[in-house]
Amino acid sequence: MDPTWLVLSGIFSLIGFAVFTYGRRQRTATHTAIGIALMAYPYFVSSAYALVGIGVLLLLGMVIGNRIEND
Repeated sequence: MDPTWLVLSGIFSLIGFAVFTYGRRQRTATHTAIGIALMAYPYFVSSAYALVGIGVLLLLGMVIGNRIEND
């Protein structure tokens, strides 16, 4: 197992857990769904580049979804 992939998957999973917890407390569907996705997707991705790319896209989706919910 690649140590870079392992560290990155841990970082994105921790971010996902924090976002999921925030979404549950604030009762926002966007944060809850993105948090679940951030925790789950490292199990299905084997490349470190894909791991970072998908993680960044999910986090951007969270920011965009948050702005849509607030409008």
